[in-house]
Amino acid sequence: MHGIEKREARLKDTAEKAKNAGVDYEIKFLRGEPAPTIIKYANENDFDLVVIGSRGLNGLQEMVLGSVSHKVAKYVQCPVLIVK
Repeated sequence: MHGIEKREARLKDTAEKAKNAGVDYEIKFLRGEPAPTIIKYANENDFDLVVIGSRGLNGLQEMVLGSVSHKVAKYVQCPVLIVK
């Protein structure tokens, strides 16, 4: 397995749980810098909610690099749920 196939396999269980619970969801694989790409895609579409994971940078890393999830939460025009 390579690239997209690996990502799809990793999300299979989560997608199945959402489907079984009757949750409408959409999984997209986009290329580009994570924060700006997610922000642009989310703002160009009419989403009720963006769910994004947090990989848990330490304080110094977050201060220097910034957090993708925090950037998304700040600039996306719909509610954002950050999951640890």
